[in-house]
Amino acid sequence: MTNVPPDSVFQSPVSSISEADQALEKERRLPLTGWQQEVDQALTLGLPAADSIRDRRISTFSRGELPHFAGINTFLKAPYLEDVRKVGEYDVAIVGVPHDSGTTYRPGTRFGPQGIRRISALYTPYNFELGVDLREQLTLCDVGDIFTIPANNEKSFDQISKGIAHIFSSGAFPIVLGGDHSIGFPTVRGVCRHLGDRKVGIIHFDRHVDTQETDLDERMHTCPWFHATNMKNAPAKNLVQLGIGGWQVPREGVKVCRERATNILTVTDIVEQGLDAAADFALERALDGTDCVWISFDIDCIDAGFVPGTGWPEPGGLLPREALSLLGKIIRRAPVCGLEVVEVSPPYDISDITSLMATRVICDSIAHLVLSGQLPRTTIPDYIHGETNLQVDQPWV
Repeated sequence: MTNVPPDSVFQSPVSSISEADQALEKERRLPLTGWQQEVDQALTLGLPAADSIRDRRISTFSRGELPHFAGINTFLKAPYLEDVRKVGEYDVAIVGVPHDSGTTYRPGTRFGPQGIRRISALYTPYNFELGVDLREQLTLCDVGDIFTIPANNEKSFDQISKGIAHIFSSGAFPIVLGGDHSIGFPTVRGVCRHLGDRKVGIIHFDRHVDTQETDLDERMHTCPWFHATNMKNAPAKNLVQLGIGGWQVPREGVKVCRERATNILTVTDIVEQGLDAAADFALERALDGTDCVWISFDIDCIDAGFVPGTGWPEPGGLLPREALSLLGKIIRRAPVCGLEVVEVSPPYDISDITSLMATRVICDSIAHLVLSGQLPRTTIPDYIHGETNLQVDQPWV
């Protein structure tokens, strides 16, 4: 008989009650208030259906979740918030960053936000195993996209930082749809502008270290963490990098990791230590002296066979179940202040499987935030400072 590691993600839980039985019971306890409100609103705004339609919950004009093949492309068909001054009225704000001027190989990540939104229509707001219904348990909006400037990284970075700072300071939980990974620097900079003297740890899922100072003479998608960890609010000792490895890790970036003592686990480290130990490693280092954690999830941390639609595909990455499980273990135990999912490039995707994986990462993350009591927020976290500090980083010439 094969021995299975005790913390293996594939091992069945030791319990007399199956996961399926638990899921059935969890669903029983979920309300249907949000669903009924959506139906009522659809009938009011979209008109009652034709007389031949027997199901009187159906409207004439599609409004809300159904049908999954129709409707306007917001994430999970969440309400589109045109007036971003009201973003603080929501628990979670989805924002797209359609930027790929920082790519050094395959472009296309500027289409990532729309690709993710489009396939997210396939999902319901309910997860069977987790027993979470996002429609019933929090408020979610989609604020649309940051107005990025093609072919000008620095102007785009300024736009991104201003947009993220606005969402973050409002108290809404920011979830960013990338975009290439160069946006990791301006997103963290936006957070740091409202941290005062508080600090943020960065947990970075990726196959690449992304710690070069420049690439092709600019701050590209290989460079975000060099510049983010130059800010006193985001120390390098609190940068955790999970899944690094393969043939696409420039030595220049490796030297920076060594000099700044970042915290790296390869895929082999994660598999051999087990997911629980890997989560412990990430949390211990990201939370050492910090007040919150920013999660930066590069979709290419997952094996290229599962996520072909990305700019730098690298075989040998994490399996989807490993990545999702590790992410959940981390989120449930960390004060998470925001999430970005980057490097989804729909032009290179097959059957939307990369965009769907990104959607799953986001939905699972929100669910774990709900289950850990972090969402919905009852008050704005005390690490968020209302006053803006535009001097958190050094001018770039």
